[in-house]
Amino acid sequence: MPDILDADAPQGELIAAAGTVDVALLAFEAAITRGEVLPLETTVDTAIALTRRLVTAYVAADGQKILPGEDADFLEVFKVLVKGDPTWNAIRDNCRELVYYRNCINMERRDALPKVPEKMAVRTARHVYLYIKTRCVREGRLAD
Repeated sequence: MPDILDADAPQGELIAAAGTVDVALLAFEAAITRGEVLPLETTVDTAIALTRRLVTAYVAADGQKILPGEDADFLEVFKVLVKGDPTWNAIRDNCRELVYYRNCINMERRDALPKVPEKMAVRTARHVYLYIKTRCVREGRLAD
C-alpha cells in the first residue's frame, strides 16, 4: 500500500482506493496464473467497480470537479475526470471496453465478447490502475 503523503480525507481516500484496487487486481491475476476460470459477470462488474472507485477517488482528491451521484453511470463519472483535461482520454477506450463487456452480458450477446473476456477485463482494469497510479506518483499524490 502506498505511503500517505497528505492527511486530508480526499487524499486519504485516493491512497486507500489505490491500495484496495491493487490488492483486488493481484488476487484476480493470481487466480488467472493458477489457471482458474473467473466468473464472467462478477469479474466484469468488479473490474468496473474498482476502476470507478479509482477514478472517483482521483476526482475527489483533486477537488476541482463535482462528481455525479452514486447512481451515475461509470462513463458519466469518467467524463467528469476528462472535462478540462483531455490527457485522461488516454484511458477512455479502456473504460469504454469494460462497459462494453457489461452491455454485451446484459444484452445476452456473449458471442460479441473477446475470446477470454474475464481475463481481458482484469488486464484492462490493471492498465487503468497503472495509468492513474503513475500519474498520481508524478503529481506527488501517491508514493512510488
